[in-house]
Amino acid sequence: MVKHSVVNLALIKSLRTDKNISVEEMSKRMGYQGYQGYYYKENGSRKMSADDIAKISVILDVPINELFFEN
Repeated sequence: MVKHSVVNLALIKSLRTDKNISVEEMSKRMGYQGYQGYYYKENGSRKMSADDIAKISVILDVPINELFFEN
């Protein structure tokens, strides 16, 4: 059986809010012009790239592997 990793969006949002980082601030740190660039990814409307996940890991100071569910 093949295992797939799925980004844990609820955990990312929780970690972000625990660190008092707004969606707007997260978007800026990720290199987006407006908040929507990040917002739509965090709420699951758009897929996150490997680069996005790497940036989030650094910004939230958490190992990349902790940002995933194992299916």
